Amino acid sequence: MRFLSLLLAVFVLAGMAAAPPAAPALATWKKLGERTVDHALDRDEIKVGVREGDFRSIKLVVKRRAVTFRDVKVHYRNGGVQDVALRREIGGGGETRVIDLKGDDRFIQKVVFWYNTAPHRGRRAKVVLYGQR
Repeated sequence: MRFLSLLLAVFVLAGMAAAPPAAPALATWKKLGERTVDHALDRDEIKVGVREGDFRSIKLVVKRRAVTFRDVKVHYRNGGVQDVALRREIGGGGETRVIDLKGDDRFIQKVVFWYNTAPHRGRRAKVVLYGQR
């Protein structure tokens, strides 16, 4: 019996060590908008508006299907534009890295992104923009 208890404890501890780290909760992030994207090379934008406030970082979450981002630009209320070096594919259910916003006046007017998705007869991908204060 003692051997079985020891064996069970080893399996439990091994399972805990092999478990992936928990993803950061979106609880500290504010959803700023979303777009359902087409099945082609295209451009879309998510309008935010100054009433949402000042943010220090953003991230894009991709739902349903993969999206390959070609270019992302953050447009600020003061007329400034921040080019984000994000040229990669994000799978359905994935998200971009945390994107730090530059400067002091970080009231986002809109986020514009150029992307493409692979042709597919199923549901279209959705891109959701989150901000963190």
